[in-house]
Amino acid sequence: MSKERTPGSGSRRSAGVRAFKRGLDVLHEVNRSGGIRAGDVARQLDLPRPTVYRLLETLEELGYVARSASDERFRVTRRASSLGDGYDPGVVISQAAAPHLAELSKQLVWPVDLSTYENAAMVVQETTHPRSPLSIDRGMIGKRLPMLRTSAGRAYLAACAPRERDVIINHLRRIDEAEDRPFLDTGRLARMIADTAQRGYAIRDEGEYNPKTSSIAVPIVRGDVVFGCISIIWIRSALSLDEAVAAFAPPMRDMAAALPIAP
Repeated sequence: MSKERTPGSGSRRSAGVRAFKRGLDVLHEVNRSGGIRAGDVARQLDLPRPTVYRLLETLEELGYVARSASDERFRVTRRASSLGDGYDPGVVISQAAAPHLAELSKQLVWPVDLSTYENAAMVVQETTHPRSPLSIDRGMIGKRLPMLRTSAGRAYLAACAPRERDVIINHLRRIDEAEDRPFLDTGRLARMIADTAQRGYAIRDEGEYNPKTSSIAVPIVRGDVVFGCISIIWIRSALSLDEAVAAFAPPMRDMAAALPIAP
């Protein structure tokens, strides 16, 4: 017996398949980028902006993407990650930290970054640079920060397990970047790690990464796992290191301890 089709059922089905494919394409582009604005998705996929906005809003309602509180970029959520590997620490920590970072930025004014370790560098996952009136660098999301010449990298190295630290340092030695060589001196490196671990935060105050700025960073640690680092950057001529540490270190430590992240 043949099945009867109602008028227009084929076209509705085709439209539904097309919309579903577009939604998957948008989700794939968000995942591939690591963080992207709706307008950029529209340009990459050659789709109308209103269509992309509607699809992103739907994906957000379903819990597959989340909009950053700091720069309007969309990222995949842990639910979307579970469709693949099942766990992405950058996604998890970004979701947990975004609202806390926004509150911290109101208190500290200077820009605050959240970064995680990835392949011999710290990668900025969240930032308040776009909203800070004192920011000198707006394009921070996805930026790779050197391990030995930034406070975030130093904080991570001092807080991670010795075995992991040895792997990272050996990796840096093999890469052999000229700027890193002075900091890979065995005695200097050991002193940096010991001093940072004792303080509970890392410092950068000698112009080693950006001569115009200084920074401090606090690791986010649960048990023996380091999830990432919170760092704040300021113009060296505006604040002394002692002034910055007194004003910034306590609230940054409080935030690192308060983030709802489980090991």
